[in-house]
Amino acid sequence: MIRAYRIRLKPNNQQRTQMEQSAHVARWAYNWALNQKKAHYEETGKSYSQYDLRKHLTMLKQSGEHAWLYGFSNNITKQAIKDCDDSFRRFFKKQAQFPRFKSRRRSKWSFYQDPHKVKVEPKRIRLEKIGWVRLAERDYLPEEFKPLSYRVSREGIDWYVSITAEVPDHIDHSVSIGEPIGIDLGIKILATVSSGKHYQNIHKGSKIKRLEKRFKRLQRKASRKYHLNKEGDRYRKTRNLIKLEQRVAKLRSRIHHIRKDYIHQMTSEIVKTKPSHIVIEDLHVKGMMKNRHLARHIQQCNFHEIRRQLEYKCNWYNVNLMVADRWYPSSKTCSKCGQIHRDLKLSDRMMSCECGLQMDRDLNASINLAKLAS
Repeated sequence: MIRAYRIRLKPNNQQRTQMEQSAHVARWAYNWALNQKKAHYEETGKSYSQYDLRKHLTMLKQSGEHAWLYGFSNNITKQAIKDCDDSFRRFFKKQAQFPRFKSRRRSKWSFYQDPHKVKVEPKRIRLEKIGWVRLAERDYLPEEFKPLSYRVSREGIDWYVSITAEVPDHIDHSVSIGEPIGIDLGIKILATVSSGKHYQNIHKGSKIKRLEKRFKRLQRKASRKYHLNKEGDRYRKTRNLIKLEQRVAKLRSRIHHIRKDYIHQMTSEIVKTKPSHIVIEDLHVKGMMKNRHLARHIQQCNFHEIRRQLEYKCNWYNVNLMVADRWYPSSKTCSKCGQIHRDLKLSDRMMSCECGLQMDRDLNASINLAKLAS
């Protein structure tokens, strides 16, 4: 089976500089390919293939106009041109918007490495043109695996290597015969399972609140330093300000990793119970975000990430994942008699029905979702 592994790197200052330059080269090659494809289509009305683009770039390197590219791996520019071509293919298939140029400030810092030119050892990894880089995690990769791709990316101030590999399948794929379960996602309680299990929202805990409070203080401190260092229409960035921004980025990454780890633990625990079906709602998160009072809390819940993890983990353990219709009234329907209460408000946290049912509305909704699988 094919699995992905993401390991944090521990590069020295020289290697960190080389990685940043490689990421800039990948961004430049993508923008160059996008500009060439647009100009070629306006002149001839035909598409510019990635193979012709690579030949064109090779000629520019040999002519000396872009000879500086010889200092970087050839696979960085080759993969960037391929990514640009793939973005056009997705656009014509109406799967994405028209490709845009990558900004130096806002785009993701990443570049590609050829699997045949990368060597991996338990404590380090050898990247082309960069050398041996230490790994922060040991014995994370399986003993036997066939690498398919390597991508190096930066998140905050840390660098990571993402490895897509083909590994032996040790997961039990027997048909699940357990009872189907429904999962109702919310803000106050992150997930309510029809079996009665509740997963509290980690953002309501003292640990996350303490870290977010520290994060806000550091941001305000950095903002004050920016105003003190203002020189006309520009800001002078001092070494102390750079150190402070690194602290902000490090704390942001820590909060993000705590949230993502909690979602991984929750989804794994649910899927490993081996139910026959897992039923979730098709939430319209974009519309929910228009509520300015709840937008921040909805964003922190990462509903899309929960659904994404459930999809591939259910595929691993041979569990059927069902997505209920967006307009299915799971919360307003009585799980005992089936009566729909149209006047139920969001502030009403209990389902009270004429049949005598008194139940938490989230648990009632999860039970109704579980019934869709039967």
